[in-house]
Amino acid sequence: MKRWFHLTIAYDGTRYGGWQVQPNAVTVQQKLDDALASAVGYRVKTIGSGRTDAGVHAEAQAVSFVLEHWRPAASCLVPAINRNLPCDIAVRDCRDARPGFHAIREAASKRYRYTIRSSRVPDPIRQRQHWLIPKSLDARTMQEGAKHLIGEHDFASYQAKGAPRKTTVRHVTELTVASQPALDGVDVVIEIESNGFLYNMVRKIVGSLVQVGLHRFPPEWIAEVLAAKDRERTGQTAPAQGLSLIRVTYPESSFDLNPSQTVP
Repeated sequence: MKRWFHLTIAYDGTRYGGWQVQPNAVTVQQKLDDALASAVGYRVKTIGSGRTDAGVHAEAQAVSFVLEHWRPAASCLVPAINRNLPCDIAVRDCRDARPGFHAIREAASKRYRYTIRSSRVPDPIRQRQHWLIPKSLDARTMQEGAKHLIGEHDFASYQAKGAPRKTTVRHVTELTVASQPALDGVDVVIEIESNGFLYNMVRKIVGSLVQVGLHRFPPEWIAEVLAAKDRERTGQTAPAQGLSLIRVTYPESSFDLNPSQTVP
């Protein structure tokens, strides 16, 4: 009997070559697959909601997989997998999904957070979770620039080479820039939610907003870059360590409210 599951995991991506299994790097998916195999006694194919790059973190990466003959509650998989994971990866939740559930195809939206530390003093405690910029950033001006990216647009300018897509049109439903006090400085926190993302799209957007925050370009420049459909027009690609996947949203119909239902 087959049973489908939705898993939520968190990880610090510093030590890993990204999410997806690769031949020449240790990845988060590899560690998860090994731990899941130890928990259930055989190899299982997992599918993540998307690929996070080397050094990128996640608070809520979503994963789908199918098990044969698993009778206990889905929640029992949480401690069973966690006891076989390294300390920088953890399963947060496991629930039953409807037959055929697929973590990539059924995702309605994803939300990322990018943290920039504006400070002349490095933070040795949280240095792996932010981009340190030793200059002042104008978060209010960055928010003015960010407004130009909300809605459905062709984001061809805000992508990196390496992962061609059928279309570069995406619908950004929310993009906020806020600042808050931090150790010897200020954290500028950017959150973005969309129905999908291009390769390095968030990091390209952040790098461009930083140029606005440094007053090197006016907020309207963000719209000009968007209209140009030219990736060479953007600012630098922000480094990986400041980025974290914080939410993946699915329709409620994706989940099995009657976990006793299995498929032969």
